[in-house]
Amino acid sequence: MRKIALEEHFTTAAMEHYSLPGAALFAPDYWQSSLRLLLDFTEVRLPQMDQYGIDVEVLSLVSPGVQAEKDTATAVRNAALTNDFLAEIVARHPGRFAGFAALPLQDPEAAVSELDRAVNELGLRGALVNGHTHGEYLDAEKFFPLWERAEALGVPLYLHPANSFDTWHNLRGHEELIGPIWSWGVETATHALRIVFSGVFDRFPDATLILGHMGESLPGMLWRLDTRWRFADRRGIKLGKKRPSDYIRENIMITTSGVCAQAPLLGSMLALGADRIMFSTDYPMEENDEAVAFIENAPISEADRAKICHLNAERLLKL
Repeated sequence: MRKIALEEHFTTAAMEHYSLPGAALFAPDYWQSSLRLLLDFTEVRLPQMDQYGIDVEVLSLVSPGVQAEKDTATAVRNAALTNDFLAEIVARHPGRFAGFAALPLQDPEAAVSELDRAVNELGLRGALVNGHTHGEYLDAEKFFPLWERAEALGVPLYLHPANSFDTWHNLRGHEELIGPIWSWGVETATHALRIVFSGVFDRFPDATLILGHMGESLPGMLWRLDTRWRFADRRGIKLGKKRPSDYIRENIMITTSGVCAQAPLLGSMLALGADRIMFSTDYPMEENDEAVAFIENAPISEADRAKICHLNAERLLKL
């Protein structure tokens, strides 16, 4: 069965230094091994795709990417250079790679222009955003033009984790919980809920947000979100739809990246339906063989497996 993997990372020699703070969360030998794979496209990546039956990887710059750059002009330049590089990789291997653009969100107007260029001129399939940009999140009004352009272009924004802007008090003394083991998922789910409750999807009803890691735990929380919203102090917030879960089911799609477990997959299918889930590995942070074996052996119908493995991605990304 055809497989399209949506959260597959890369870096370049010019960009790898941005990942050093995050690399400190990993064992040094693990990070060095991952870095070699992030820089590679043909020696290991393509042969593994062939070996395990991954037909297409949608490539994205590894976290935190250009969003960590403090100088706005440098961020604008690096985003364009990275997207040009990515487009060249895709062009060299037609049918095997696609790409999500990096955006210089330090300058929202430049980010809109870069998204437009990346999609219309370079053929990229949307953009991947690595969490916050110096403490600013995608629910801010300054980013509404980006949502407007993404909606008009018919492309998604993929919200990927990054280190938090600051260290939460309740993590101090337990820094082992910082990063992918716990805090990244909570941070990313919170970011997504900020987008929901700020009314972004009321203003841009055809916009699509993608969340990795089986929805960053949100599929399992829909009932509670809805019931607590019924009597919460809404602080003046008025949503156009009756339930918060309506936005998650209609404007958010999720991927299986980094979660090779049946319980969260089946729970997500019950919560969202198979039409909202897409296959991913999270390469090279996760292993292709494990991700493929997981989805091939999942106790689901062949019709649902086809949706998750490739049909949903083909529809969303026009692949």
